[in-house]
Amino acid sequence: MNIEVIVRYLKQIKDKLTLGWFCSMFRKNDSHYQDELFSHYQSMRPSVAKLLNKTWAPVFYEHVFCKINEDLFAPMYCLDTGRPNVPVNILMSLEIIKNMFGYTDQELIEQFYFNFQVNYALGIRNLGEVYLAERTLYEFRERVYRHILEYPEQDEVIFQQFEILTKNFIEQAGIKTDDQRMDSTLISPNIKKAGRLSLALDVLVQAVRGIASNMLSDNLKQVLRDSFRTDLLYRTRNQELESRFQKVLNLMQEVDNLANKDRNLASKREMVLLKRFLGEQAAFDESKGIWLAKPSSEIESGSLQSAYDSDATFRNKAGKNHSGYVLNVSETSSKENPIQVITDFSVQPNNISDVEMAKERIPIIKQRTDVKDIYLDGGYYGQEVIEMADELEVNLHYTDMTGRKAPSDKLSTTSFKFDDDMKIISCPQGKIPFRSDFNPGSKTSSCHFKHEDCQGCPNFDICPVKTQKKDRILRVSLKTIQADRVRDQIHNIAVRRENTSYRAGIEATNSALKRGEDLNNLYTRGVLKTYLVTAYKIIARNIKQFSRMALGKLRKPKRPKAGILCPNLG
Repeated sequence: MNIEVIVRYLKQIKDKLTLGWFCSMFRKNDSHYQDELFSHYQSMRPSVAKLLNKTWAPVFYEHVFCKINEDLFAPMYCLDTGRPNVPVNILMSLEIIKNMFGYTDQELIEQFYFNFQVNYALGIRNLGEVYLAERTLYEFRERVYRHILEYPEQDEVIFQQFEILTKNFIEQAGIKTDDQRMDSTLISPNIKKAGRLSLALDVLVQAVRGIASNMLSDNLKQVLRDSFRTDLLYRTRNQELESRFQKVLNLMQEVDNLANKDRNLASKREMVLLKRFLGEQAAFDESKGIWLAKPSSEIESGSLQSAYDSDATFRNKAGKNHSGYVLNVSETSSKENPIQVITDFSVQPNNISDVEMAKERIPIIKQRTDVKDIYLDGGYYGQEVIEMADELEVNLHYTDMTGRKAPSDKLSTTSFKFDDDMKIISCPQGKIPFRSDFNPGSKTSSCHFKHEDCQGCPNFDICPVKTQKKDRILRVSLKTIQADRVRDQIHNIAVRRENTSYRAGIEATNSALKRGEDLNNLYTRGVLKTYLVTAYKIIARNIKQFSRMALGKLRKPKRPKAGILCPNLG
């Protein structure tokens, strides 16, 4: 037995001791491929079976259930001991079905036992044939969650399964992936949106509860009384907020002093959270020996937002404050596609910029699809994004851009002609510079014109070329050139209209995810758990789209009203 196997057995023993699991042995579920001679499905009236075949269940079975790669989940189970596991493809499919129809866990179990469509989708042809406890769902989620935490360097299994299913949908539906669009939206985990004083109290109460009662002073014992919260939060005038917040900081300092004397106490999650809160929200005054509140302007966006979700961050977007995460989504956008499917997604703390997400996700999208054009809004605009896209041979089409406006009294750099090496080869009037260079270090293009070349030029007063003693020179950065090119694209009404028409659909997708799939009211906390639930909801969204097409339920184009001519008929 090699060392790797020994280490793996030790980890499994640790899991059993800490979680109380009975170690399950991994076994693939492929028995559903063998048709049963006698089953509830076989005994159905042909007319009823025909109706069943026109529902989502056969589509799900063929294109989802049968495409689940159970081997991805094998490392989460025992090697060769324990009872056989509940089939992974059943558990994975149930997670997807739950998010397709918005079931609770109890409702999902009921559907599993009594809904033949659900059974058919899971390859089961007899109702009541498979027993499933609600606890089994929890254990499967825990296995996936712990596996991702323990092996962050490995490709995430749920995302791998998303890729497999999406690739199959694209192939089966003949979806083109050369045109795609990208957008981000803020999503809310299940956290209390507390004010500063309320947040401080939540952190303090959690920490005090983690201390043995015999260690608590009379002041700290009062924190656990219901009247303490009522008096602190609901019987406080505005002018008293500062003093009440200071009172909580003083109590936190007392807890911190206890933790500093006890290593085991200091290592508890509640104490770590309290120390983090003090470091982010207050500064220690050496002369007074106490923690004093920082001004709100000095508190960073990555500071603690909830005592129950340490990953959530703060962001102000479009004038609205938001605590939680940001979801970045990419989907196909070709107008020739029968349906559009989501091709990529990412969940991040909401203080991560759109530019950073674009830099991370565009190379991944390019690697997995044949994308050539991506349509984005102004939040994704950045020089690094444009340069990266150029290297990947991906064209970015912006509907807007951020940053300072270009001076209106000067010619744009796009009026000049550049070669492939970004050297200027002529001015707007066709004059050729006698010297032209591009410095790759400073990423600056420069050129020199003779004085007589510019005499009598109609653009002389608005030309960015500057006069020197010996000649006239234009020096412009690559960043400015790229910005001017994007501005020209945006200011061109026809181009902007086309870019907007390609990108607009993703707004509807985000709306469907937040309202139809309930991403606005998640029941999870923590970025990883939020990511996993979001992944299931996105998979469910793609399945719904594919099922509509497979069942012939796509919307037909609207016909023009009588008396109104179609544009192409003149």
